[in-house]
Amino acid sequence: MVSSQDVLNIAYRTTEAFVDTIPKQERKKYGQFFTSRKTAEFMASLFAIDYAKEELKILDAGAGTGVLTIALAVQLRKNGYKGQITAVCYEKDAKVLPILFKNLECLNESLGVCYEIRRDNYLLSQNFNEIDLFNRVAEQYDMVIGNPPYQKIPKDAPEAKAMCEVCHGAPNMYFLFWAMGIHNLRAGGEMVYIIPRSWTSGAYFERFRSYLFRHCVITNIHIFGSRDKVFDGEFVLQETMIIKVKKTKEKSPYIRMSSCQASDFVDIRYYNVNYGTIVAPNQFVFLVTSAEELEILSRVNSQTNTLQSDDLRMRTGLIVDFRSREVLRDNSEDGSYPLIYSHHIRNGRVSWPDGRKAEYILTQKRGYLQENTDYLFVKRFTSKEENRRLQCGIYLKSDFSQYKYISTQNKVNYIRCDAPELAYGLFVILNSTLYDSYYRILNGSTQVNSTEINLMPVPSKDTIRQMGRELIGMELTEDNCNKIIDRWIR
Repeated sequence: MVSSQDVLNIAYRTTEAFVDTIPKQERKKYGQFFTSRKTAEFMASLFAIDYAKEELKILDAGAGTGVLTIALAVQLRKNGYKGQITAVCYEKDAKVLPILFKNLECLNESLGVCYEIRRDNYLLSQNFNEIDLFNRVAEQYDMVIGNPPYQKIPKDAPEAKAMCEVCHGAPNMYFLFWAMGIHNLRAGGEMVYIIPRSWTSGAYFERFRSYLFRHCVITNIHIFGSRDKVFDGEFVLQETMIIKVKKTKEKSPYIRMSSCQASDFVDIRYYNVNYGTIVAPNQFVFLVTSAEELEILSRVNSQTNTLQSDDLRMRTGLIVDFRSREVLRDNSEDGSYPLIYSHHIRNGRVSWPDGRKAEYILTQKRGYLQENTDYLFVKRFTSKEENRRLQCGIYLKSDFSQYKYISTQNKVNYIRCDAPELAYGLFVILNSTLYDSYYRILNGSTQVNSTEINLMPVPSKDTIRQMGRELIGMELTEDNCNKIIDRWIR
């Protein structure tokens, strides 16, 4: 008889052997990243076991070689659960199915776990709508565990159309699997998924977050210090997290947070954070990793205004240059206007022109032009290695008074200001360490999202003006901005 620990050893060895036969680029094409053994064991350990139940039913909707299902079943038996365990595993990849079958057979023989392998498209296998016209009841599970595919699909893909309630634009498969998993979760049941962190904020995932928090509460979040160690050296572009949710309306006072740098979890740290600190009223989710970050959230969240509420909404630049080549000019011509790019944002100001190509736009099309007034410009994209995510430049119309209009390339965000002191005041906020750190906690990507910026808590418009008056005449440094911020936000 194979021991419970040997079952997992065998499953992991067969997984490693299988992965070695499939080129990384082929697996990446399908968003296929296999879970490491230590990660699988950690995910399994997060579930609370209901020993009173005679049967526990497990769902693994993208089972791969079955490592997650096996890790969870082994954990249940190791902790003394004597009842029946039934696992339902969805997997469509013909190459991996023989490995999955072999691993689950071993699990059945050694630990008495019943299993069923389904080759269906999980997302199309059932009706996602909460109201079924035919009164069909969704299949229910006590435990859902998964490492879903990370892959974007078109907005008119069958899966997206079938789950339009949670979709906005072209969705990513991972949150569709997550949403369907919630649909299949029994009341009081628990779900543990390993996923990118991109869902935590922004308009793109707003519908999904609304669905998630309408049905579930978060109980645990684990954050990895390195992207490349999550899947044993796979090159994963997105930052990844493990999350546990429970299908209930009853929130715990806190969320159990954890983090580690090492792939074997030897340096794991645990800390409890107030539920309302992690899940904001606007349903953004903040991934806090230290006491310093808690203080940052507390300071910023003490402010009661937003850019949106004060009519200071950040917008994205107008011009997609490769689609508008016919109106772009390398040199000034009669009737041409400045076209501002992110490379013009330097040392806190907008330095235009700088001698590069296509710095002018020649058009009278109103959709391509904006009023020449005072602005704060912010780069939309930065690199992972740069010290700051929020990189701003003050633009004053008085410096370019010969132009009635200007235009902006779409890798620039902008906030229109009615006076120079407002532009300076907004610069104080967004160029401060406090708000740059806040934004990094909120958003793990390198893109500055205007939806998120518009909803960040900020001082009142009058206070922003006063901050700006303090900065005028000073050097536009982060240190000077910090000194002003510290006087106004404690």
